[in-house]
Amino acid sequence: MTILKNALVCNRDFEFEKTDIVIENERIKETGITDRDGIDCSGKVILPGFIDIHIHGCAGRDCTDEKPDSLNVMSRYLAEKGVTSFCPTTMSYPAEKLERALKVIKESMGKEKGAYIQGVNLEGPFLSKEKCGAQNPEYIISPDYELTEKLAGICPVKIVNIAPEAQGAPEFIEKCSKKYLVSIAHTAADYETVKKAEEAGARHATHLYNAMTQLTPRQPGAVGAVFDSDIITAELICDLIHVSSPALRTAFGILGEDRTVVISDAMMAAGLEEGEYELGGQKVIKTNAARLANGTLAGSTTNLFEEFGNLLKIGIPVKQVIKSLTINPAKCIDEDKNTGSIEPGKFADLIILSGDMSRIENVCIKGRFFQK
Repeated sequence: MTILKNALVCNRDFEFEKTDIVIENERIKETGITDRDGIDCSGKVILPGFIDIHIHGCAGRDCTDEKPDSLNVMSRYLAEKGVTSFCPTTMSYPAEKLERALKVIKESMGKEKGAYIQGVNLEGPFLSKEKCGAQNPEYIISPDYELTEKLAGICPVKIVNIAPEAQGAPEFIEKCSKKYLVSIAHTAADYETVKKAEEAGARHATHLYNAMTQLTPRQPGAVGAVFDSDIITAELICDLIHVSSPALRTAFGILGEDRTVVISDAMMAAGLEEGEYELGGQKVIKTNAARLANGTLAGSTTNLFEEFGNLLKIGIPVKQVIKSLTINPAKCIDEDKNTGSIEPGKFADLIILSGDMSRIENVCIKGRFFQK
């Protein structure tokens, strides 16, 4: 049993209170002031562990590079940045490549030395060539439910991305939404098409603003459809490169504290110096950002803790920021019974921060303190 004492804790209501956390085995047994001895965390702040549901790579590794050690390298890097669990995210590849990559991810689950794998985010290949971004258009195909099921049989799938204007999309969405979170992504769809996707069961939007039709006065586009929804959750890359500070404040304000999800969308150059890297089989050049040779943004090189600081700096309310990094992504992937907040019964996935929340002091993952 481990007891963390005297910290300022972000409680189950996402309010701060001075209390103790009792951890038994992997889970939180109880919270509240106790007279038992424990680890003194006076002057520290404890938050729920961050959850990155959209990440391709970091620390020189890619989650689809088919190297058994890559997921563990990513796992350790993420833990250092306050991430306690994550969803390895694919790119658009041939089916055979995706099958091999998911086998390696499955084999890595349960063996992680840092952040643990929640399941896969299938970002490709059911996207729009017109809005492919850094996805390789050569491998983009029409929605294929049988392929999705085959991949999910290899490794648990949490999120399936789709351009809702694709042929057969409504039927595909209706089937997939019974098993997975269906996300609108890399789409040239207009407002009406996105609303039809919502009616069919789509409940999420991939990196809002990026690689989708924009909100204009007479053509609200995919962005307008998300803003005009009461149920679609939306990912936001908060590196202040993909989306400007005013646009972030607008999105956080419109969507409210329960529908915003902060993601990194990081690629292998995250945590490394400037130079040439790869994403989805295409060359990426990292300077101040990661870009294809033609200048297209190619994922990010940020991490959730950096984005946490960015959002506080630009004036997003702290409660919304924390929920967007913890309980909101947990709900999206149907893991909120296990993680995402500090309350009895959930995994002890915790970040111990300095009093001003500018520095990570320690990270606890399923009741164990991460060792760098």
